[in-house]
Amino acid sequence: MLRILSWNIQQGGGSRIPKILQAIQKMEAQIVVLSEFHNNNSGLKIRTNMIKLGYLHQVVGQTIDATNTVAIFSKLPSGSALFDQADPTYNHSIVRADFSAFRLYGAYFPHKKKHRLFEFLIEDELDDNIPSILVGDLNTGKNYIDQKGNSFWYTEQLETFEERGFLDAFRLINGGISEFSWFSHQGNGYRYDHSYIDDNLKDLVKNCYYHHEYRENKYSDHSPMILELG
Repeated sequence: MLRILSWNIQQGGGSRIPKILQAIQKMEAQIVVLSEFHNNNSGLKIRTNMIKLGYLHQVVGQTIDATNTVAIFSKLPSGSALFDQADPTYNHSIVRADFSAFRLYGAYFPHKKKHRLFEFLIEDELDDNIPSILVGDLNTGKNYIDQKGNSFWYTEQLETFEERGFLDAFRLINGGISEFSWFSHQGNGYRYDHSYIDDNLKDLVKNCYYHHEYRENKYSDHSPMILELG
């Protein structure tokens, strides 16, 4: 069983890093994608400790200091790619790890900011001959399904992404249940965190779920997401 963990660790993790690392170890994923990762002392602490946990293969978005980016950590050998051309402002918001069976894109799409990251994937990057997976905090979803209201941006681009042949792994397993990965101070729930898989990989999806206890216990303000392939 291959387990992929994706998790928005909230502003680099800060003083919560020891708890975050403990949670990562407990969830026993071979591949970990962290969004809101920071390339500063906090990020260095995470990277160093992830090596100690066996995640020797790492790719991190090109930022400095406390800019939110994304990082992929893997116990499995992988190639990597960064994308200077992905977006004029948010080129650091998507990175790629290349495995023998698929390409994995880790993403942290900015919340309600103008970007062309979906267009980059759809028009410039995806190769129909190579199965791909996209995981991370996309900061969007389906209105009235992944939230009660209709405030999501980029729903049209998300639908175009699905038309390209990508499936929402959570919905593939769980159908139309109401479940959220982040809550506002007003108590409104949003499913911002997603795992999308190439249609050619759908038969390999064994499970897709959230670990809400880590959000509820304030390890982060987002629930980590697990995608299991087998």
